[in-house]
Amino acid sequence: MEKDNRANFGSKLGIILATAGSAVGLGNIWRFPYMTGDNGGAAFIFVYIMCVFLLGIPCIVNEFIIGRYSASNTARAYRKLSNGTPWAIIGYIGVLTGFLVTSYYSVVSGWCLQYIYASAAGHLKGDPQFFASYFADFEKDPIKPVIWAVVILVITHLIIIRGVKEGIEKASKALMPALFVILIILVVSACMLPNAWEGIEFLFKPDFSKVSKDLFLGALGQAFFSLSIGMGCLCTFASYFTKDTDLTNSAVQISVIDTVVAILAGLLIFPAAFSIGVSPDSGPSLIFITLPNVFEQAFSSVPIIGYIVAISFYILLSLAALTSLISLHEVSTAFLHEEMNINRKTAATIVTVICSVIAALCSLSLSDWDAISIGGKPLFDILDYLTGQILLPVGGFLTCLFVGWYLPKKIVRDEYTNYGSMRGKFFNIYLSCVKYLCPTLILLIFLHQIGVI
Repeated sequence: MEKDNRANFGSKLGIILATAGSAVGLGNIWRFPYMTGDNGGAAFIFVYIMCVFLLGIPCIVNEFIIGRYSASNTARAYRKLSNGTPWAIIGYIGVLTGFLVTSYYSVVSGWCLQYIYASAAGHLKGDPQFFASYFADFEKDPIKPVIWAVVILVITHLIIIRGVKEGIEKASKALMPALFVILIILVVSACMLPNAWEGIEFLFKPDFSKVSKDLFLGALGQAFFSLSIGMGCLCTFASYFTKDTDLTNSAVQISVIDTVVAILAGLLIFPAAFSIGVSPDSGPSLIFITLPNVFEQAFSSVPIIGYIVAISFYILLSLAALTSLISLHEVSTAFLHEEMNINRKTAATIVTVICSVIAALCSLSLSDWDAISIGGKPLFDILDYLTGQILLPVGGFLTCLFVGWYLPKKIVRDEYTNYGSMRGKFFNIYLSCVKYLCPTLILLIFLHQIGVI
């Protein structure tokens, strides 16, 4: 294992917060709560946690082992370990996935910034139809969404160019605690609303009648995607880990943080929605149409509280989006920095400019510009499908095979046990999961997504 003069994270806290930040994103705020409420409440949470332990944690450890051992960007890491075999393609898949996700994810992240501004300016006031029209008009605007997407990419860029310790680690130490503080304050506010208990019950009451094949597959998919597996983020960040970092313990801590954020988001969304008799939807309609209406009505007796809650919520969303964008951007920046032998600032600038162009095209594809579509589908939807439905599961599946069946067992064990300095409890269980269970589960996710099962 070589580290040379490669940058490292400066502390264990920095490692956990930065890597957890890559996992915590917009999906935690809206998708997990909705899936929990729609799939048996506590029954879904139990299945989800089981999926995190059986699939998520082993897959995180896989990427940690590859990244730290190789001390390289994701593409070079797999290339080093593949010894000239086609396995090297996995690393390039990870870099490509991270780059494409950065491009279209910045569009949705930009929407959050717009809603901070709109909330602060007092523009989000009206009946339910107003909120639907407001979002539809904004989404189709050819200028505003593009500007906001570029703004959040530039913010990300300014963090990335400062390096690992001074940029990524310092930002994570500020952003992640701020995210938690805002989330907890919002949860307390929501749970104090009238009829909030109905929302809490909707989230946590187990309904075992809904336990089915779809519930298990949905929980598997949520665990896989929520933890940023297959995007190159975990592998890239692991290349900055110190040699004494406990990989398994870090994977568990990151998974716990990610799950806690998701559950807290449910404790915010459902009590607030049920307090005014609104049944939440999934997707953008929840966070950009339903919730602004919920905040206005739920706190109508004290408008200033509703005003503060709305602004705080969209700040929360923006923080979650930014922590994910930082890790995604770093995947491509590290790749260009090392493969093209250019300085970090130049590499980051190239990534920011190209991603801004693609983000602009993705945003315009959601407007009335039919030219930016393929087969009648907007470019935004195409990239979302390509990464989420194909590249991510393929990358995760191949990584399991690579670590479980190709890598020398000695390398895997040495990294897992920090070269014998730790006992390496559960190593055989971990390796069995990586060899047999995880590839099977990822294959099931893939087949479910494409409608085969």
